Amino acid sequence: MSYAIQIDRLKKSYGDYTVLKGLSFNVIKGEIFALLGVNGAGKTTALECIERLRRYDSGSIMVNGRMGIQLQSASLPAHIKPMEAVRLFAKWNKTKIDHSMLAVLGINELAKKLYTDMSTGQKRRLHLALALISDPDIVFLDEPTAGLDVEGRISLHAHIRKLKAQGKTIVLASHDMAEVESLCDRIAILNDGNIVFLGTVAELTSKIGKRYTIHIRTEQGYENFEADNIGDTMLILLEDFKQRGIAVLDIKIDRGTLEQHFIDIARGDGE
Repeated sequence: MSYAIQIDRLKKSYGDYTVLKGLSFNVIKGEIFALLGVNGAGKTTALECIERLRRYDSGSIMVNGRMGIQLQSASLPAHIKPMEAVRLFAKWNKTKIDHSMLAVLGINELAKKLYTDMSTGQKRRLHLALALISDPDIVFLDEPTAGLDVEGRISLHAHIRKLKAQGKTIVLASHDMAEVESLCDRIAILNDGNIVFLGTVAELTSKIGKRYTIHIRTEQGYENFEADNIGDTMLILLEDFKQRGIAVLDIKIDRGTLEQHFIDIARGDGE
């Protein structure tokens, strides 16, 4: 198996506080990989170490290919125009401008705007375009759709899938679990500086996603129950209500969302 990124026992501390406690994981070439974690879990520090924006204390990081980085918070000179920035980055990287990529991201529509007058979503589209200027092998996307409207999100998701189809590796950080579920091949969840889950979305669901919530309305009110095996649990509950002489008026069953599963594991509540 060919790896785009290999992380082995990565550690990073700020003073006496250890943020990363020995992370080890690999990112496969050509996959969309998500690094997830609640605030303070170490996700941003890990990404910045991989991107060579921050020094780490020990361990090793191997990145096999050119990187393109779209940061969550980035800035350009207030009075620069989008195409001026694009031409500048293209010159720095000694590459030609991919006008089809700019069209997909809607950069041409912003040609006359000043950076200071652009919305958050427009700036994020420009930052992504600049990250792709050098035609990188590995693309880091930190909250890529934050601030985008629905149409912009759909367009960007389509472009991310196109990048994968071209053989590029995508490393994604996002708080949007629907986005993660839709795009990602594998995910890693960090909690307190450690990886507490690494695998596919399906594997996450099979690990903690069998949890169902059963809402039963009776003549006495509402009662909620949690279950892993819904068939056996329903039989037991209905028999119990029958023996107690309580009429069941309505039943609703919810399966936990990916977001609920992520929160459970990221906070250490899952298995």
